[in-house]
Amino acid sequence: MQATQRVRLGRTEVEVTRLGVGLAQIGGLYTPVGDSAARVTVETAWDLGLRYFDTAPLYGCGLSERRAGAVLADRPRAEFTLSTKVGRLLVPGDDDPQGIWAEPTGLRPVFDFSYAGVRRSYADSLERLGLDRIDIAHIHDPDAHLADALRQAYPALADLRAAGEIGAVSAGMNQAPALVTLARAADLDCVMLAGRYTLLDQSGLAELLPLCQRRQISVLAAGVYNSGLLADPKPGAFYDYAPADAALVERAHAIRTVCDRHGVPLRAAAIQFPLGHPAVASVVVGAHDPRQIADNITMFEWDIPGALWADLKRAGLLAREVPTP
Repeated sequence: MQATQRVRLGRTEVEVTRLGVGLAQIGGLYTPVGDSAARVTVETAWDLGLRYFDTAPLYGCGLSERRAGAVLADRPRAEFTLSTKVGRLLVPGDDDPQGIWAEPTGLRPVFDFSYAGVRRSYADSLERLGLDRIDIAHIHDPDAHLADALRQAYPALADLRAAGEIGAVSAGMNQAPALVTLARAADLDCVMLAGRYTLLDQSGLAELLPLCQRRQISVLAAGVYNSGLLADPKPGAFYDYAPADAALVERAHAIRTVCDRHGVPLRAAAIQFPLGHPAVASVVVGAHDPRQIADNITMFEWDIPGALWADLKRAGLLAREVPTP
């Protein structure tokens, strides 16, 4: 499969490349990046043919959107697809409640899933991006705000979709059960599932992915390295934004051992795995720099023999019913 291949989302006219570019890291995730390095990273993704970019107000408290827009605003608008998120507004303040953004902006995020808050978030994102429209809007992490997400955030996005201001309505979360609730109750075009359909965690398969397949809701698989453990399994590696425990490191090592026998980098197996399910339209992977962009494409297009997936199942590292590429 080619990273630059385009696929349509659900029943919409919106298209994404099979490999998307996650832009959290250019917002200074864990380490400073700077405007110049961020620009080169986004430009490299463009030059290599990737055309789906995902950002959010939360990422670097506005830095990711500003840095992405500085590049994309100069590109032909019809040639790329951009998603951002709603549910957090940026207000004055220097505190970082997550403790993971390395470049202060004088802004901090506050949750707001109200109808008015979503409309304001959309307008603020357009201003930071320097663009006149967003293609996909995700309701972002409404874990403790499901009622507001359904009664206010979703109607606000549905109205934007009906007015032609966005092309697709989505929700993005790090868990599957709440996405199931949203997918059942709202007319979603796609969902972004982060970290819950990976080589280490297939919990999204239990209910969400089959539901999405039945309802023609495309799945955007993010967090496929589970914050780094599946990129380089070693003590101290991160799993879901925290140091992984020993059992997870050991399991990741076991998966890598099988990959090594077939001459396949673990990163390649991790990045391609989600596309084995027919509901998954695209895999969205972040990058700090141009080297990581190029590596993501190489891993996405690596030739993986079917015997590797069979051996993972034989070793009990994947359940036999899990679909594979």
